Amino acid sequence: MEMINPPNQEIKHGIVSRTHDYLKDAVTTLRSRLAEFAKTTKKIGEDDPRRMVHSMKVGLALTLVSLLYYFRPLYDGFGEAGMWAILTVVVVFEYTVGGTLSKSLNRSCATMVAGALGIGAEYLANSCGERGEPVVLAISVFLLATAATFTRFYPCVKRKCDYGVIIFILTFALVAVSGFRVAEILEFAHQRLSTILIGGATCMILSIFVCPVWAGQDLHDQVATDIEKLASFLEGTYGPFLRFGGQHFNSPSDNNDKSFHQGYKSVLVSKTNKESLANFAWWEPGHGGFGFNHPWKLYLKIGALACECACHIKALDGYAVNSKLKATTSEIFKKIQKPCTTMSSESAKALQDLASAMKILKFPSSAIQTHIQNSKSAADEFESILKNMISPPQQDLQEIMQLLVVASMLIDIIKDVEEISGSVHELSQKASFQKQTSWDIRESC
Repeated sequence: MEMINPPNQEIKHGIVSRTHDYLKDAVTTLRSRLAEFAKTTKKIGEDDPRRMVHSMKVGLALTLVSLLYYFRPLYDGFGEAGMWAILTVVVVFEYTVGGTLSKSLNRSCATMVAGALGIGAEYLANSCGERGEPVVLAISVFLLATAATFTRFYPCVKRKCDYGVIIFILTFALVAVSGFRVAEILEFAHQRLSTILIGGATCMILSIFVCPVWAGQDLHDQVATDIEKLASFLEGTYGPFLRFGGQHFNSPSDNNDKSFHQGYKSVLVSKTNKESLANFAWWEPGHGGFGFNHPWKLYLKIGALACECACHIKALDGYAVNSKLKATTSEIFKKIQKPCTTMSSESAKALQDLASAMKILKFPSSAIQTHIQNSKSAADEFESILKNMISPPQQDLQEIMQLLVVASMLIDIIKDVEEISGSVHELSQKASFQKQTSWDIRESC
């Protein structure tokens, strides 16, 4: 006779089975997340190995300033104020040298000025008696906090000293309303300022002398790379289309190749990063081929022009993909093909030469103007062909209209390239880049 399991055993078996499945799914999910985390960590490290070095520099800085607590003689000298050195390292140690210098100097100067004004306000309040003291302190806090906050709306202050203004307001308010006597405030301010200077100096020394990451160098390289990406897109994408008649437009989307798209699209979204790097570069001392008064603002101008050119390229790319642009073997297409090819290739060569000159800190060569002039001559040739065109066949009208749109967009790109070239020449003059020799030109080619 077949035995039947009691209901309790069946329920227990079901609970155990579900628990086992749940644990199995949880372990599988954990493994996949750990693998994804390891993959992301590896990618971050490979993209920029300097990030790992920066992390170790921050750890070293915190270890050094922690000695204020570990050694009794140092602790007796600074007391609990040593905690401000640790806090300073945490908040001011940035990835780039310029970022670290900016925050360190802002914090130190703001603490010093606010501390001095706070002591003066406390001294003035004490001289007004018990009734006048809170009134004087309240008025001084209101006036200085209001004035300091309003200065944050000035563009130059917002870019360079916004963090310092915040520290100034905080420090002045703490000193003014601390309730200590002037003698006690002096000792308190001395300890805090000393520890902040120690923390800031530790960060600046490690940032400058241990594997420095210069914001100016990164800005320079990024602008040159952006120009190079635009050149690669024009030469690598529209060159094949304009050269080979009778073939379908060879779009990156058709080949599942995102490299060209990611190239010019990264130029469109890099404006904020360039502005941040330019602000940090202003604080940095001379390094490499960049002097202390290097014209960093011109990089923002070149970056804006590159972004405008990328917008025109995006419009050109979007039109070509959405309209499924095709080339024909008609005589009219062959006539129009040559100037379009020249406009694309010569613009790409000019941009490539500009990027190469920037990378080696050299003055742009005269060949760039030749490329620009060739592209402009091709645009004039295209307009001349259109004027002389007589009643094209009906079946070619669609292809011709498509080429007209492409050519008009290429003409806009030529104007952008000419403006970029002018700005790069201006940068080369103000930054005193060296003139290129024939050997430099051959090496860049």
